[in-house]
Amino acid sequence: MSLTSADIARIANLARLELHPAESDRMLAQINGFFELVEKMRAVDTTGVEPLAHPLATIQDVTLRLREDRVSEPNNREANQRNAPAVENGLFLVPKVIE
Repeated sequence: MSLTSADIARIANLARLELHPAESDRMLAQINGFFELVEKMRAVDTTGVEPLAHPLATIQDVTLRLREDRVSEPNNREANQRNAPAVENGLFLVPKVIE
C-alpha cells in the first residue's frame, strides 16, 4: 500500500492540520516508509512459530506473576450514584448525544 500527495492532503484536512509542501512531502515519505516496513514484516513466514507472552521467553523461562482473582474493593455503586441527576437500574442516565 502506498499513499499519494492527495491522500496526505486529505488526511491533513480531516485532522484539521495545515501542512506546507515540504512538510507534506516529509509526511508522505515517513508514512510510506512505515507501510514498507509493515509489508516486510507481513512477508516473513511465521508458520510454526509460537506467540510469546514475554520477549524474554526466547532466552529464559518467564513465569508471569498473576495476582489472585478476588474482590479487593467494596461495592460502592449506591454511594457513587447518589449525586447523579438520573439513575435507572443501577446505570447512569445521560442525554442522547448522537442522533
